[in-house]
Amino acid sequence: PVGYNIVYGGQFENLQSAKNRLLWAVPIALILIFIMLYFAFSSFKDAALIFTAIPLAAVGGVLFLVIRDLPFSISAGVGFIALFGIAVLNGIVLIEEFKELKTRGVNNINERILMGTKNRLRPVLLTAAAAALGFLPMAISTSAGAEVQRPLATVVVGGLITATILTLFVLPVLYAIFDKKEDRAER
Repeated sequence: PVGYNIVYGGQFENLQSAKNRLLWAVPIALILIFIMLYFAFSSFKDAALIFTAIPLAAVGGVLFLVIRDLPFSISAGVGFIALFGIAVLNGIVLIEEFKELKTRGVNNINERILMGTKNRLRPVLLTAAAAALGFLPMAISTSAGAEVQRPLATVVVGGLITATILTLFVLPVLYAIFDKKEDRAER
């Protein structure tokens, strides 16, 4: 009737409040990651190249949520933030090796990519595997509190699987494309 309205409280109110905070937290985290990459490398190109690890990781996180039939929740959003940090770390490890090889005089781009990927294969795999294995018990948990842990861990484990594979294949291809453009610009 007129003069009455419905107000939801309790858990639902907390969920809405947390969703609103997450709508701000994720974009701010992404912007801060890009800014820190830019300041670390003093290059927009390198920052953008490493930042490509984020969509590669997000694909796996979303895919594994769908496969496990889990809804996007607040804990899944937090999982994406953690996943982005780990994925960016792997991108940094790989791109830094390419740059180091270039300063050592490895000018052939194909040789540099093969050497760099071979040299950094173990660190990239170990970084991803350590994080994924750490979250695996949470991902398969069925005990009390699992409804909160499972989405977070599923996002991290799934995202790390795709991010690691794609980082080892897609990132070197993007590096080669950007490096060839840079070499043409220098000539």
